[in-house]
Amino acid sequence: MSHHEQSVRRHPSRRFARHAVEMVIAMVAGMVLLEPVWSFAWPGLTENTTAHVLVMATNMSLGMAVWMRIRGHGPGPVAEMVLAMYVPFLALLPLHWVGALSATQLMTAAHVLMVPAMLAAMLRRRGEYGW
Repeated sequence: MSHHEQSVRRHPSRRFARHAVEMVIAMVAGMVLLEPVWSFAWPGLTENTTAHVLVMATNMSLGMAVWMRIRGHGPGPVAEMVLAMYVPFLALLPLHWVGALSATQLMTAAHVLMVPAMLAAMLRRRGEYGW
């Protein structure tokens, strides 16, 4: 067993934290890599806030899901993480529709709420994520 493997076994919180960081990186990669495709396929997408945030959640979900599958996670944990991407937007969109949140506020709040949503999914399956 390598020193790194021994360290991870002694410190499961490191593995948990590493997974969280990997998920954020994968989400950003999904947004960066897929945004140009959507911009080409759907000119003016950013003018439709509802469509834009759902496409953004999709881009993040795809990046994260691909990385989770590469790392050996099954469909259940992947689906829970995908939900963690969508639920904040779906919960906040009605506030945007009635004018209580601007598009910028919606984007900011949903991204902030993704963090506890992801952590909840990870804590639900602590063993899956090394804790």
